[in-house]
Amino acid sequence: MRHPTDFGGVNVAALTPQRNQTYEADIEATLTLISFLADAGVDGIVLFGSTGEFPHFPFEDRIRLLQKAVKHSPVPVMAGIGHSTFDGAVELGRQACSAGASGLLLMPPYFFRYNQDDIHEFYMRFASVMGGSAQIFLYNIPLFTSEITAETAVALLRTGLFAGIKDSGGEYGYFEQLASASKETPFKILIGNDRIYSRARKAGAHGMVSGVACAVPELQVALKDAVAKDHTAKIERLNGFLNEFIDWFFKFPTPVAVKVALNERGLKTGPPASPLSDAGRKRLDQFREWFRAWLPLVLRESETCVIK
Repeated sequence: MRHPTDFGGVNVAALTPQRNQTYEADIEATLTLISFLADAGVDGIVLFGSTGEFPHFPFEDRIRLLQKAVKHSPVPVMAGIGHSTFDGAVELGRQACSAGASGLLLMPPYFFRYNQDDIHEFYMRFASVMGGSAQIFLYNIPLFTSEITAETAVALLRTGLFAGIKDSGGEYGYFEQLASASKETPFKILIGNDRIYSRARKAGAHGMVSGVACAVPELQVALKDAVAKDHTAKIERLNGFLNEFIDWFFKFPTPVAVKVALNERGLKTGPPASPLSDAGRKRLDQFREWFRAWLPLVLRESETCVIK
């Protein structure tokens, strides 16, 4: 792996652009996206997380793109290695380490539901197999797979075998339990739900992993800086813009709104994984019109909010 990083600050949950005719990763478009994000000032990039739609891509596609991306990226890359099987996650982890990823992001096995003792066993065995060769981050995203309860997460993190956790659950009480535990056994807490980032960052979270940042990295970079300087009025204005985007985001399947937003900004992303209904396409047209008017306001506000 590359030199370890704590992934503090703004880490982007990046899309995986794909070709129009087949659901195959578009490497050139992905590298262009990485350059766009890095130029906007983000601190790290997460590939093949949920926003990256990893279940759609073959194993070989994921490894090939990751190898190219790590070489190309001027900022640290964390590799999402979610898989439906333990062996698949282990092989992805090994390949990501060989490619030079700076961290591994691992959710519980997806699709089927698992009990907490099974989830605990899954992570402990994974850490044992990897043998300390990787910075492993737990990935709690109950919207898409089995939840890692706060109790299970704390038990795992207290072993010292894991670098930290990305929590996308959005429950502030969950974050508080993590923050309390991290005072005894230090680990990194990355917020995966944008709505609670500002509050959690003030209370000790180390950074974010944000899908919104893929579409509008300038907004999240400005928000990070405003929080660091405790500029309350700026934080409120930026969170207002952020919540407007999130409200639109959830009107569509993940990550359709991010894809359309990037298309509006001149980047290639490829088609959605599944066609939308007539009503969905109409909402998407409304979103495009809204985004075109909204983006210049956000960029102007973000420029004035970045603390030099």
